[in-house]
Amino acid sequence: MNRSIWIYILIMSLVSFIIRVLPVTLIRRQIKNRFIRSLLFYLPYATLAVMTFPAILSISENPLCGAAAFAASLVTAWFTKNLFLSALLGCAAAFLAAIVL
Repeated sequence: MNRSIWIYILIMSLVSFIIRVLPVTLIRRQIKNRFIRSLLFYLPYATLAVMTFPAILSISENPLCGAAAFAASLVTAWFTKNLFLSALLGCAAAFLAAIVL
């Protein structure tokens, strides 16, 4: 496996861990600010999205294959809320786009 993938996973896990543990260890009272609460809730998801989106587009030599996989996964996830089905249809869309293109 590529070494950079493990570095990305390590960075993502450290950021997620720090964001989840830091408020518990430093702040003893409940956080009442809505902005800080939403920031602490959504930051791990944003970090994961920022790291996976470039990998999706560079899945093959043709970026249109990655775009097809992304579109299929996005539509499937939006309507079904099923992660396994979304990943499966994304892979199938990338495969079919590679055959057609």
